[in-house]
Amino acid sequence: MTVARSILLFVIAALAEIGGAWLVWQGWRENRGLLWIAAGVIALGGYGFVATFQPDPNFGRILAAYGGVFVAGSLAWGMVVDKFRPDRYDVVGAAICLLGVAVIMYAPRAG
Repeated sequence: MTVARSILLFVIAALAEIGGAWLVWQGWRENRGLLWIAAGVIALGGYGFVATFQPDPNFGRILAAYGGVFVAGSLAWGMVVDKFRPDRYDVVGAAICLLGVAVIMYAPRAG
């Protein structure tokens, strides 16, 4: 159950961080206004809070692994929200990142 919980937390964190950054982008770059930016800042803060619920106690490990989730999640967000079409190098790169997440977070460790 711990791995499933951890994966769910990574997904929630990705939605908060990527969504928050997207809202800031929309507010600033697409001139949608300060409310969009404020919502983005709140979502980004939520991301930081969600990360604290990961079962592993090591901040560096959590953030390193989340980097891989962020890469894959950003491409997925782009596909769904912005109709971005990743090329094969995007897909291969994201798969490598997710493999790195699996190794960092879920490899068996002594003690």
